[in-house]
Amino acid sequence: MDMFELTIWKGDWGLPSVDTECLQVLVYAKFNGIPLKINAAGNPFNSNLPILKYNNYTFTKVKDIIEVFRENNYNTEQSLSRKECAKIMAYDIMLKEKLFPALQWVDEKNVNELIRPWYCKAMPFPFNFYYPGKFERQARVIFEALYPVEDDMSIIENKVYSEAQKCLTLLSTSLGESLYFLNEKPTLLDAVVYSYLAPLLKAPLPNPALQNHLKACTNLVTFVARISERYFSNECHEYKTKENAQNVKQYTHNEFPNKRRTQLVAGFFVTLMMATYAFSTGILEMYSERGDT
Repeated sequence: MDMFELTIWKGDWGLPSVDTECLQVLVYAKFNGIPLKINAAGNPFNSNLPILKYNNYTFTKVKDIIEVFRENNYNTEQSLSRKECAKIMAYDIMLKEKLFPALQWVDEKNVNELIRPWYCKAMPFPFNFYYPGKFERQARVIFEALYPVEDDMSIIENKVYSEAQKCLTLLSTSLGESLYFLNEKPTLLDAVVYSYLAPLLKAPLPNPALQNHLKACTNLVTFVARISERYFSNECHEYKTKENAQNVKQYTHNEFPNKRRTQLVAGFFVTLMMATYAFSTGILEMYSERGDT
């Protein structure tokens, strides 16, 4: 059996990778039952991920990797019509132009509180001090190329999110009540769409404006959940277990001061009652002694 070695950006939030292109290759491989040896990396020198090694050859572009899979008879599109194949290409371009920019370093709050800290944690020292800033600068170049006239970043941000919301709405309308976009079985188009939607849906974004729009498209949420649970159940389970443990720890930490305070108040109240009882008992005994005399 053929064995492919795939190096990807490491995952988080119940996903095997947080990178769009890495996810696309992974999901497509899962759809086709392709045997993979997976290496998860956080090395900035492997920034051109994913990397596929097969028969002493190395492939770094998604389209080349998919083509290698197809040449080895792993192909979910062989029964599709030309029109359906053209739809895959059109949606791929649309997602890159309309949704991908919104997933970059555009929102300051998300960048400062989630994206930059995530890369700083994922990368080894000392690269984690340099490369997150480099990635952010590269994203700014993309925005300036898309909106060269605008100087105000807030205007650019609003335009980027507006286009992304329209893209999500179109995807929701296109999917409708179907399980997948083209067929009863998943194809490359589903892998492409999932690779964009899953990180947006799963990431704990401090500013979830676009994420909330996605959550309002319930059929897209179900679409992501279906693929995640079927093909990445281990990652989902591990993340939920870790998340539950953190919630319990946080709850215990938050409850400890309240519990301690309640114990102190209760102890004080009991002490006060005992003192009151002893005092009142002493007075009664004193009156009783006077009566006897």
